[in-house]
Amino acid sequence: MISDPNLWRASAAECVTAPPLDADVTVDLAVIGGGFTGCAAALEAAREGASVCLLEAETIGHGGSGRNVGLVNAGLWLPPETVKAQLGEAAGGKLLAILSEAPARVFDLIAREGIDCEATRNGTLHLAHSPKGFADLGERHRQGRAIGAPLELLDAAETARRTGSDAFHGALLDPRAGTIQPLAYARGLARAAGEAGAGLHGQSPVQAVTRAGDHWAVSCRGHLVRARRLLVATNAYHLGFGPLFQPRFVPVHYCQYATDPLPPALLERILPGREGCWDTAMVMSSVRLDRAGRLIIGGIGNGDGPGARVHAAWARRKLAALYPQLRGIALPYGWTGRIAMTSDHVPKILALGPDAYACFGYSGRGIGPGTLFGTLTARALLAGSESPLPLAPVSRHDEMAPALLAAWYEAGSCLTHATAERRA
Repeated sequence: MISDPNLWRASAAECVTAPPLDADVTVDLAVIGGGFTGCAAALEAAREGASVCLLEAETIGHGGSGRNVGLVNAGLWLPPETVKAQLGEAAGGKLLAILSEAPARVFDLIAREGIDCEATRNGTLHLAHSPKGFADLGERHRQGRAIGAPLELLDAAETARRTGSDAFHGALLDPRAGTIQPLAYARGLARAAGEAGAGLHGQSPVQAVTRAGDHWAVSCRGHLVRARRLLVATNAYHLGFGPLFQPRFVPVHYCQYATDPLPPALLERILPGREGCWDTAMVMSSVRLDRAGRLIIGGIGNGDGPGARVHAAWARRKLAALYPQLRGIALPYGWTGRIAMTSDHVPKILALGPDAYACFGYSGRGIGPGTLFGTLTARALLAGSESPLPLAPVSRHDEMAPALLAAWYEAGSCLTHATAERRA
C-alpha cells in the first residue's frame, strides 16, 4: 500500500523548512502563496537583497504547483497570432518573446540552485489525436517558426517511434521544452529563497490585507506582517482574505494516474526519449514518464469529485489504447489539481494598489509562465516600475459565469471519458 496517492508528494527529493508565522515582522516584500509564482518571486527578491516574508496557507507547493503535469513549455496554450490579435502586436510580441525563454529560465534556475527535480530537457511532443489535430499542429508549426521558435513537425511514423504508440497522426516537437518533478521544483525554489534570506511560513493562512499609510498590513495567525510591497500569488487556490482581491477565473480540474516503475524492456519502447506529451483533443490528455520509469497519464476532470470512477476507468482504458502491452496494469497513484482558466487563456497581472500586484490565470501553463511572472513581478515591485512586467497590469478582470463554465468543463470531461470507456 502506498503512503500517498499523489506521486509528486511520494517521490519529491527536495525538502524545505517553512514553519508557521509566530511573530510580527516588517519586510520589503510580502508574498502570499507558495507555488511557482510566489517562490520564484521570493527567490528573486531575496537574491536582490530585499527582505521577504512568504506566507502559504498549507505547505509549499500544496496547490497546482504540486499537482502539475510537469511539462516545462515555452509560450502559452494559444498560438502566437492569436496572442497578438488579443493583446496587440507590441504587447503580444513582448509576451511571446519573454515566454519563449521560459524553459531556459526554469532549467537555468534548477542548475544554479542545485534543485533535485528530475529535470529532463529532451523536448515536448504535442500529439495529433486526429487528422484535424495534425492540421492544427501544422498551423502552429508555421506560426511558431515565423517568430523564430525551433519547432519540428513530425509525421506519424516518427511520432510512433518516439512515443511507442501507433495512436497518433503526428506531433509537434519543441526542443526548448522538457519535464520536471513539479513539487520538487517548487520546494527547491523555496529552499533556495530561504537560503538567500527569505522568511518562509507554511500553515499560515492570511486573514486580511489592508493598506495602512505607506505600507501593507497582512494579518496572519494573530500576527502582523508590515510590507512596503505585496504580491498575491494564490492562483487557483485562493482562500480569500477580504475585499482587496477576489480572483476571477474558471476553475478547471485535471486528474493524473501513475503506474509503478515499468520494466526496462518496456521503457526501451515507451517514450524512450523521455519527452513530455499532451494531445490536441478538446478534452485534453497527457502522458509522460518520471525518473523512476513510472508512466503518468492525465486528463481534464476532477478525480476527487462525483465523476472520480469515470475518470479513473478512462485512465485505465486510455492507457490500454495507447499501449496494449499495459492493459490491466495497476495505477496505484491518482491525484487531482485545479487550474485557473481565463476566457482568453492569457495570464493576468492585477494592480491592487500602491506597490501591489496579483498574478493568476495561467490556464494550464503554470511552470514557465509562473516562474517568469513571479521573477519579473518581483523585479518590477523592487524597481517601482511596470517596465519589467511581462504584460501590462489591469485594475480589474471579470469572467462571465465562472461556476457554470466550470460545471460545463467537468460535465464535458465526464461525458467524453465515459464515452471513451464504452468504446474501448
